[in-house]
Amino acid sequence: LFSSRFVGINASDINYSAGRYDASVKPPFDIGFEGVGEVVALGLSASADYTVGQAVAYVKAGSFAEYTVVPAKQAVPLPSVKPEFLTLMVSGATAYISLKELGELSEGKKVLVTAAAGGTGQFAVQLAKKAECHVIGTCSSDEKGGFLKSIGCDRTINYKTENVESVLRKDYPEGVDIVYESVGGKMFDLALNCLATKGCLIVIGFIAGYQNPTGLQPIKAELLPAKLLKKSASVRGFFLNHYLSKYKMALKHLLEMYERGDLVCEVDFGDMSPEGKFTGLESVFRAVDYMYMGKNIGKIVVELPHSVNSKL
Repeated sequence: LFSSRFVGINASDINYSAGRYDASVKPPFDIGFEGVGEVVALGLSASADYTVGQAVAYVKAGSFAEYTVVPAKQAVPLPSVKPEFLTLMVSGATAYISLKELGELSEGKKVLVTAAAGGTGQFAVQLAKKAECHVIGTCSSDEKGGFLKSIGCDRTINYKTENVESVLRKDYPEGVDIVYESVGGKMFDLALNCLATKGCLIVIGFIAGYQNPTGLQPIKAELLPAKLLKKSASVRGFFLNHYLSKYKMALKHLLEMYERGDLVCEVDFGDMSPEGKFTGLESVFRAVDYMYMGKNIGKIVVELPHSVNSKL
């Protein structure tokens, strides 16, 4: 049994609760996918590997809870209870595995990251830089652009003040080799059009469509076969659940990088949101809204205060 201290907000929370991942799941059901906390009680089989008070992270449906029962096999032991570790569980692992398995990063490749200052975008930028790629990141403010430069982004494009398509056409006439795409809609079309010969567009989400009743903004996909053929290009989807065999190794590498100081794990507690910091389960809905407004820099995390009069 774990006492949660921090829970992570993901775009997947909306997809899951809207029935887009599994339409057979009927309300009421638990939501939330990840948390960091402390062990407060142990089953017999877990007592060999864990101790009460130990810091752990977990990825499990139903993590928006003060106390969560998690099978010992699904828990990840941590050096301490820090929200930074939470950024790696889903967001960091998504960037790491998708780029490694599908992106074939190598020196000199041009990588475009959309929503680059977001929870998972920050890792795509850093991992592509570590592979000695040239990284372009789209974002919605100069403040986010400043953050992206600080983590190594070579070219930032503020899509509120610059025309992304014009910038890419002018500065990258040969196109980009890899796109890490999480926006969807018009951004997907634009990314597809700017692919280089043998380029690869990796779809990790489509946040522009999550709030529509249908869940998707239409894309101009009728020309997709011709566009891909003309460039020998590819579009690949990535869903973390299908790559769980790679998960432990990815997380191990990411944790080592963070501990060495080689990885920035930016956390956004919503201090700049109208009603202030996201504290307590009641603020989860505010945190989700904040994500859809595109306000966050880094991973959105909600802090769950320790209850003094614990029922346990």
